[in-house]
Amino acid sequence: MLEVSNLHSAYGRIEVLKGVSLEVRTGEVVALIGSNGAGKTTLLRALSGVQPITGGEIRFFGTRIDKLSPHRRVERGMTQSPEGRQVFGPLSVEDNLRLGAYMRRDGEIESDRERVFAMFPVLREKRHLAAGGLSGGQQQMLAIGRALMGKPKLLLLDEPSLGLSPILVDQILAVIVALKASGITVLLVEQNATAALEIADRGYVLETGRIASTGAASVLLSDPKVKAAYLGAD
Repeated sequence: MLEVSNLHSAYGRIEVLKGVSLEVRTGEVVALIGSNGAGKTTLLRALSGVQPITGGEIRFFGTRIDKLSPHRRVERGMTQSPEGRQVFGPLSVEDNLRLGAYMRRDGEIESDRERVFAMFPVLREKRHLAAGGLSGGQQQMLAIGRALMGKPKLLLLDEPSLGLSPILVDQILAVIVALKASGITVLLVEQNATAALEIADRGYVLETGRIASTGAASVLLSDPKVKAAYLGAD
């Protein structure tokens, strides 16, 4: 579904991505782990088109998309739930979800909104309230729901468990598993590397802008170097 080849990206003179190559196959959950500053968020931003690239290619279903604007990538089926949620605080929960479907012209928007409400019942309860008044966990649910309203084939999730309680983290991870079961492919950036790899099919380890290791998630979970560096093991 997604093929990234020798991708480079920079902020001014500081090169952040230094030749990243990876792939995501249809139906997978792929985890991207690494320390703070490794370039994980920059990579997702580059994939969705909000961060310029300075070299390399991005192919989605075999077609190059790295020259397309962000909204054209959304039209093709790639949406992102960004780090920090970034909900539209003054707008209602329901309006935030409607904005997620802004590029759509089909007749299933209302039914998809109902699916989001079924997935996150608290959003239905608070549908008329301002998004900025929600708790952190509820805003994360809204950010994911808004991304789902774009009807993605590939969902980019950036740090969905950041700042959440363990109970909410478990709920978010269960949602990701359910999304995979429903046919949505997921590229997951997650600081909680153990949790990410436990639900993923495969994983990539990003270090200072380069892919340092890749493999089946179960293999990465048992890799001594990965365990020592990212999984809290000696």
